[in-house]
Amino acid sequence: MDYYIADSAVFIMGSEIQPQRIITVPSVIVELKSNESSLRFELSRESGTRVEMPDEYLREKVLSASTRTRDCEELSATDIDILAKALEYKDSSVLLTDDYAVQNVARVMGIEVRPVVQKKIKDVLVWQKQCTGCYRLYDEGDVCPVCGSSLKKKRKRKI
Repeated sequence: MDYYIADSAVFIMGSEIQPQRIITVPSVIVELKSNESSLRFELSRESGTRVEMPDEYLREKVLSASTRTRDCEELSATDIDILAKALEYKDSSVLLTDDYAVQNVARVMGIEVRPVVQKKIKDVLVWQKQCTGCYRLYDEGDVCPVCGSSLKKKRKRKI
């Protein structure tokens, strides 16, 4: 493994990884709210961390994979960018993230994942939505088209 693709959790929680082995995306910077995480990012960047734009074609592949697992509603634009960058360096990197939806999609795409602080996911899951009123099942949405109740995320199956 030559590189680590870093989600914002690396800079929020801190990491002992050599900065010159870290690659991240520009949208991660927006997620750094505290002074400490911003300082960690700047120090890491000055020490060799690379900030690269994700490839648009790879972003589309990530969206397609996230649609299959039904994680697409959970992923932010930054999550999609990070996954696209990890896909670009798939054979020579590890994705560092604590986000379970990101880990789920990464596993489906064959990207090696290592959590920063949280536990790693055990199984790849496919999600569905269930109405809290009439209990009908749907692939997506927030409101039941039949009774108008809210839809709750529910595990459909393990892959």
